[in-house]
Amino acid sequence: MSPLFRRKSADLVADATASVTEDESVTAHRKGYTPSKKELGVVTPKRTVQGRRVQDPAPANRKEAYKQLRERQRAERLEASEGMRNGDERYLLARDRGPERSLVRDLVDSRRTAGSYFIAGAVIVLIGSSVAIPAVQLASNLLWAGLALAVLVDSIFISRRIKKQIRTRFPDTTQKLGSLYFYGIMRGLTFRRMRVPKPKVELGASV
Repeated sequence: MSPLFRRKSADLVADATASVTEDESVTAHRKGYTPSKKELGVVTPKRTVQGRRVQDPAPANRKEAYKQLRERQRAERLEASEGMRNGDERYLLARDRGPERSLVRDLVDSRRTAGSYFIAGAVIVLIGSSVAIPAVQLASNLLWAGLALAVLVDSIFISRRIKKQIRTRFPDTTQKLGSLYFYGIMRGLTFRRMRVPKPKVELGASV
């Protein structure tokens, strides 16, 4: 057999093999073959781990460790203070926790209270009482009596409102009504801007 004949035979076999391979590829694609992203030249991006805090570098000495500790404590205090002001249950004191206490705060914050003017009135009374003028002292005493009466009436009104709403919305509560009354009255004696947690409802809002 001549070399030329063998070469032609090899070429024919290679062409046949390539044709078969190509036919199989076409058949596979026709049967719903889905090429991988690697075959298409698409690189899958790596996922980034979320929620992982960046840790501070290890302290070089005790002084640096103490400094980092103080910074962490300061950040935690600021977070707790802000959470308390915003009414976050995780940071509230025991006296402020629970849906009943939240309702009491909203009931008090939704209206003006006589108690919020009590401290300012008490300062005026204190100054007036120290003036050696009978008319001024008399006016101070009358103002004091009027403030005390207004706070008493307002406290009764707050207590009745708390009792009605608590029994309606939380009939199975284990909270003592007397404790809720006192909580609401004391909040009503505080200036609105100084209340903690801060008010969530506007004045005149329906609760």
